Amino acid sequence: MTDRRLFKFCVAGLVRAVRRRADLSQRELAARAGVSRSTVNRVEAGGYAPSLAMLSRLLAVADVHLVAVDGQGHVVPPLRAWDNTKDGANRHFPAHLDTVLDPRDGEWWGDRFGLARPPETYHRDRRLRDAQRARSRWEVRGMQSDRASEPPIPIVRDGRLLRFG
Repeated sequence: MTDRRLFKFCVAGLVRAVRRRADLSQRELAARAGVSRSTVNRVEAGGYAPSLAMLSRLLAVADVHLVAVDGQGHVVPPLRAWDNTKDGANRHFPAHLDTVLDPRDGEWWGDRFGLARPPETYHRDRRLRDAQRARSRWEVRGMQSDRASEPPIPIVRDGRLLRFG
C-alpha cells in the first residue's frame, strides 16, 4: 500500500469518526465546515485527499485538532517565529539552524573579519550545532538521570569548532 493511499484511508476514516462524534450528516458537516456535501462524500470515500486547511476545518466541527507526533508519540509543536528571527530582508532564518540572538564575540562568522555584529545570527557548523544541542539536552534532562553520560564540551574559537574537551 502506498503512502498516498494510506493517507487517504486514514483521512477518510478520521472524517467519518469526526462526523459520528459530532452526530452530523454529511450535509450538516459540510455546511458547518463551509464545504460542499459532495466534497465530504469524496473525502469519506477515499476519492479525495483534502488540503490540511480543509481537513482542519472538517475536524474543528467536532472540536478535533491536527497534531504532529514523533515516533515516541510526543507532540511536535511548530516553530514560533518572532520578528527578531528574520533577517534584514524579512526572511526567516533557516529552520534547521539554531538562532543566536545578541551574539557574543566569536559566535558570528563575520567577527574574524571585523564586520559589525548583527542582532541575530545562527551557527552554520553542523558539528558545533549538534554538540551544543546535545549539551543543552543533557543539561536540561540528562543531569537528572544516572544513566545519561555527559556529552563532550565543544571547544570553539572565532565561531569555529576546534575540538571537544
